[in-house]
Amino acid sequence: MKVSDFDYHLPEELIASEPLPNRTDSRLLVLDPATGALGDERFADIGDFFRPGDLLVLNNTRVLPARLFGHKSTGGAVEILLERLSGGAEAIAQLRASKTPKAGSEILLEGGVRVSVVDREGDFFRLRFPASPPLPQILERHGHMPLPPYIKREDTPEDRERYQTVYADAPGAVAAPTAGLHFDDALLAALRDAGVETTMLTLHVGAGTFQPVRSENIEDHQMHTEWLSVPESACEAVARARARGGRVIAIGTTVVRSLEAAAAASPGAELRPYEGETDIFIYPGFEFKVIDALVTNFHLPGSTLVMLVSALAGREHILNAYQHAVDARYRFFSYGDAMLIMPGALETRA
Repeated sequence: MKVSDFDYHLPEELIASEPLPNRTDSRLLVLDPATGALGDERFADIGDFFRPGDLLVLNNTRVLPARLFGHKSTGGAVEILLERLSGGAEAIAQLRASKTPKAGSEILLEGGVRVSVVDREGDFFRLRFPASPPLPQILERHGHMPLPPYIKREDTPEDRERYQTVYADAPGAVAAPTAGLHFDDALLAALRDAGVETTMLTLHVGAGTFQPVRSENIEDHQMHTEWLSVPESACEAVARARARGGRVIAIGTTVVRSLEAAAAASPGAELRPYEGETDIFIYPGFEFKVIDALVTNFHLPGSTLVMLVSALAGREHILNAYQHAVDARYRFFSYGDAMLIMPGALETRA
């Protein structure tokens, strides 16, 4: 399979650069992966497609204000995008500068904070921050929300709230698990009142999620690694849902990767608690062990996430759905509209 097999044409004006006034105002494109049938719906009505006993699995990662600006001792401007915190005062980051900073050099951030460049690790740099104040506090004071590269504007105070799910409570991501951005507290409460359960896991989304696939043969692509934790509580919730005949519905591709990586790491591919790194790459031909359905946003042409949803719903069905979304003027990417990929959803709507 080639990267070009997962490409599609997207008019630039359909890329959403701002969130809608309310989280649940988004549109919802429903896709039945068995038939390819499509339905144009509202996200506020997504509960119509769920049944009592279903389980929603959410990623509770919290986005760090991980973009920092400063300059080298020579005066050249530097932009830092943290990839992950390494513990203590160190972090792995991408740097953007007219000339790459060398190991041993310093970057002076806004606010006078001095950062040392320790060394380079491939496309990333290891940085050391002052021991005091703590790095999370430095980010809160001087950091900017790391909006995706296709959003061509500066971040605003509103992004601190809206580029964050309402249930985010585990700091560590540098990109939002965007499928969850459509839920507000009222909708989640209504779903629970209707008998739909929820459980949490954590995957800290890295900046590598936006990196292009550089190999034309997708089997040659090496995925970036991300840290995840699938706790025992999530595994037990999945088991209970299975026992009562409920469906396991992943809220976002990060949840899919977490659950399927945890299952792949256990004997017999059974879902068990897992904590650590994953570079799982899901593309057509993958056999899903855990999830039954997926709520997701629309993804970049030729991206690994288009490949993931194609593995779940079929490449032709996904590309047809994306073309429908373009023709119907859906809003794309992080602040855009959503899809529900669920077998039989349009025939069995509540």
